[in-house]
Amino acid sequence: MAMTGILRPGHVQLRVMELGPALHHYKEMVGLIETARDAEGRVYLKAWDEQDLFSIVLREADRPGMDFYGFKVLDAKTLEHYAKRLTDYGVAIERIPAGELKGTGERVRFETPSGHLIELYAQKQHFGNGLPDVNPDVWPDGLKGMHPSRFDHVLLNGDSIPETAKLFQEALDFDLSERIVGPDGSMVGAFLACSTKAHDVAFIHEESKGRLHHVSFHLESWDEIRHAADIMSKNYIPVEYGPGRHGLTRGLTIYFFDPSGNRNETFHGGYIRYPDHPVITWTHEETPKGIFYYGHKMVESFVTANT
Repeated sequence: MAMTGILRPGHVQLRVMELGPALHHYKEMVGLIETARDAEGRVYLKAWDEQDLFSIVLREADRPGMDFYGFKVLDAKTLEHYAKRLTDYGVAIERIPAGELKGTGERVRFETPSGHLIELYAQKQHFGNGLPDVNPDVWPDGLKGMHPSRFDHVLLNGDSIPETAKLFQEALDFDLSERIVGPDGSMVGAFLACSTKAHDVAFIHEESKGRLHHVSFHLESWDEIRHAADIMSKNYIPVEYGPGRHGLTRGLTIYFFDPSGNRNETFHGGYIRYPDHPVITWTHEETPKGIFYYGHKMVESFVTANT
């Protein structure tokens, strides 16, 4: 698929209770690379194979969770195109000036019906992946921890899931790849993609607004999932589920928690999705199989421990 509009997930800003333990977790255990800090005390991190300056921003706060989730678009013209699409759709936008995030151009921010702050941007400082552009090796030296190759996606909790999915489809050209329907047939889960991945963002119903379920990091193989599980066990990182698999998206997974209680995921696999593919539907009674393909049993904390 030619990528000419919204390219990919670009960054997420997370609230953490204490910066020190959070940095140990994300740098030494997960294996992200610190690239910058700013005057507000925020710390900028990236996965090794990402080219831009950062994808994860940590901010110390009195409660955990997510501040905002950003997508990178092709260029400034594309940013203005989607700003107008959002405005014409009836969505209020806020323009965040260039430089408010380190090395990042102007951002267009809006709130979803589910209560989440989403933003679009076109420019971010190039950092590189530690490899040359001519005759590169397959990975750089010095990687730590689980060493994910990229920040992959987030799953968000809130109400108004059908309205939120419709906004992403009609104003932002996202594709609905999979959905979960409740006993009455209404959509309570939406998995949406701006690329050929199974999903770049997902929303699950909760009687609240603006909640974070998890931030996901991509690993290259099932063996790297196993390696990540070894790191979690060795270092007593709280694991919620896995290593396991999803029926939804077909991804291989482990869910675990950072020291502030924000849920993380290591993710591998999933299918290639094209816009002419049918939407996959999971019914209410088969949702445990869709989420926990090995075992078919819901983990209670999976629907309660959100930030």
